[in-house]
Amino acid sequence: MGAWGALIMSFFGGVFVSLTMHWQWNVSGVRLILPFAVSALIAVFAALTIRRPGVGVMPSKQGEKAIMWSSIGEGIGLFLVTNVVNNLHYPQLLLPAMAMVVGLHFLPIAYAEKFRPFYSLGFALTLSAIVGFVIDAPLGGKMAGLMAAVCLWIASLIAIRRDWRAKQASLTFTKDR
Repeated sequence: MGAWGALIMSFFGGVFVSLTMHWQWNVSGVRLILPFAVSALIAVFAALTIRRPGVGVMPSKQGEKAIMWSSIGEGIGLFLVTNVVNNLHYPQLLLPAMAMVVGLHFLPIAYAEKFRPFYSLGFALTLSAIVGFVIDAPLGGKMAGLMAAVCLWIASLIAIRRDWRAKQASLTFTKDR
């Protein structure tokens, strides 16, 4: 939800682009790390925000539980969809299925924290998955992977901005006292 969450989301944005490059465009080797340049740039901004003085965005105890359990569910879900899709011999549906799992994982967190932007992120990722399921291969997989990455990168930037502002507000509040 803050800069720490942005680090994770930006990394997985890079993962989505790398997987898209590899599975949809048959790119291999060192070129697969190129998308992580965007993730690294976002990580620089996140690190600057994390090191900034002040109190940033902190999840509630209920939110921490929701993050933990939905992340466990996401890991299990990704394992399951990977196996199901591969065993049914529909590899073109793997990126949309992964986007669906990642999108659904944000919904319990949004509910626990009463944080509407996570509903938006979850629905945007789910929409990218639906686009990937509906549009024929290989375009559907390409679109799902790239849309998911863009959603995660945008959400990362918004989370960093939110955390930066929260820290700024806490410093201003402390100075006024």
